[in-house]
Amino acid sequence: MKDQPTDLDLSALADTLAAWEVAPASLTYAPVGFGDHHWTARTADGRRWFVTVADLAHKPYCGAGVDAAREGLRRAMDTAASLNADAGLDFVVAPLRTVSSTAVSAATVRRLGDRYAVSVFPYLDASAGHFGQELPPEHRRLLVERLAVLHRTPAPAVTPVHRPGLPDRAPLEEALREPSDAFAPDSGPYAERCRALLTDSARGLRHRLGEFDERTARLIRQAPTPVVTHGEPHPGNVLDPGGRNLLVDWDTVALAVPERDLWLCSPDPDDLARYEELTGHRPDRDRLSYYALRWAFDDVAACLDVFRAPHAATPDTEQAWEGLTGAVARLNV
Repeated sequence: MKDQPTDLDLSALADTLAAWEVAPASLTYAPVGFGDHHWTARTADGRRWFVTVADLAHKPYCGAGVDAAREGLRRAMDTAASLNADAGLDFVVAPLRTVSSTAVSAATVRRLGDRYAVSVFPYLDASAGHFGQELPPEHRRLLVERLAVLHRTPAPAVTPVHRPGLPDRAPLEEALREPSDAFAPDSGPYAERCRALLTDSARGLRHRLGEFDERTARLIRQAPTPVVTHGEPHPGNVLDPGGRNLLVDWDTVALAVPERDLWLCSPDPDDLARYEELTGHRPDRDRLSYYALRWAFDDVAACLDVFRAPHAATPDTEQAWEGLTGAVARLNV
């Protein structure tokens, strides 16, 4: 996120970092990604850590409450830590565990107030790609090979299970049913634009949602064997693309079909053939397009969540508006 949260006390964040024996002399906000907040923590001796503060109120699994969202995040972070430390996947940029006298009490996530949760990562001096970036063929091939290794790795016991469908469906259906009533007049500068956009697009979006439901039911009936998937392996979550190809942002890790990852990293038949060569699994075209459709609806739901709440014109809401209009355009094709 580009905007720092106004309700987060940096002194409380600094105190929380003591669980990792990090005593920051400085905390520098890092305006990267969308959804969570990030800082670089630097200690007096010059060492650095990458600190992520997850906004639990906006996690996809928050429908059952903030406590459920925190538990889902803990399981995801524990999975990443296990993949790195126990399975030896060095391309998994995993959270560090808190310093504890026993392995049982060491944690990858610590609570920060009622709304936030903190994880700490090693600081890596490497640049990331960006969402929508088209990687050169040799870089794309390396990413496919990384995913093949991940998908062949036995799942840690704590790995969450991905559920097909839309976790934030109810607010989306409400907004499509009555666009004129979905946004409070005083919610913010994008409310009227959202009403107009949904009014014009509601019929087409409801049709695509019906298609999505049919395809979800088909996927569940087929019950294919799940593997450990990253969930969002696009170039924006790859550090040093084409070099080490380190995967970050593991909060969406889950057991699912391989296509949940593959649709995002490469549509190239040669890359998919290489994946089949390495794993024995032939990527299913219907499932690849299913997850592209699901991604678009997830984008719509996440952006509507921003604009239905009180908001101002900021770089983050501008990014959300671009994400909403882009997703609606893809769904109305």
